[in-house]
Amino acid sequence: MSLAAASGPRVLADALVPTRSRAAALVADAALVVAGTALVAVAAQVAIPFWPVPLTLQTFAVLLVGTALGPVRGASSLGLYLVLGVVGLPIFSEGASGNLFAMTSGGFIVGFVFAAALTGWLARRRWDRKVVGTLVSFLAGSVVMYAFGLPWLYVSLQSLGAAVWHDYLGYDSLLAATIGAGLLPFLVGDVLKAIFAAVLLPLTWRGVDAVDARTAR
Repeated sequence: MSLAAASGPRVLADALVPTRSRAAALVADAALVVAGTALVAVAAQVAIPFWPVPLTLQTFAVLLVGTALGPVRGASSLGLYLVLGVVGLPIFSEGASGNLFAMTSGGFIVGFVFAAALTGWLARRRWDRKVVGTLVSFLAGSVVMYAFGLPWLYVSLQSLGAAVWHDYLGYDSLLAATIGAGLLPFLVGDVLKAIFAAVLLPLTWRGVDAVDARTAR
């Protein structure tokens, strides 16, 4: 069993990548963290140009990585993603990288780490094995991202001035610009992603349980 599984029931990564020795578990954990980072980096490039916050598959990948890897590996994977992007690898949305404070969407990237930790924590408590639990878990993870991303966006737009949020984006107030540009365009997508996960993950667990039952015979 993976070392990261010691804190509770197994998550999908523990079921799909079983290990028997301590050394193998360490190698598996490292590989899973890197794989999670790579998945989020690839998903970030599947984007529809949209400013000040891009529309991508990235948030779904973040929540999936957290759920599949658990809280420790999930947060580590997104922490690695953040660090690699900041030091210059073009893995943020649309190939961006560098200083988060120069990005209007930088707060969302910070929120990824905490969202992955939350969904991973809930997965350790088997929330991803039922439709409703998975749905709530993914929506809760989305809320965490907005909790970091929207205040960051507010401050960024404020620093850019009314010429941006009023004249360019066309909003009457800074708060309206933050909500209108950073939240409302993404709500339908967030719900659809959560519904898709609520179908996919419980079905995957059914397959895992079926294989376990067959193996135990």
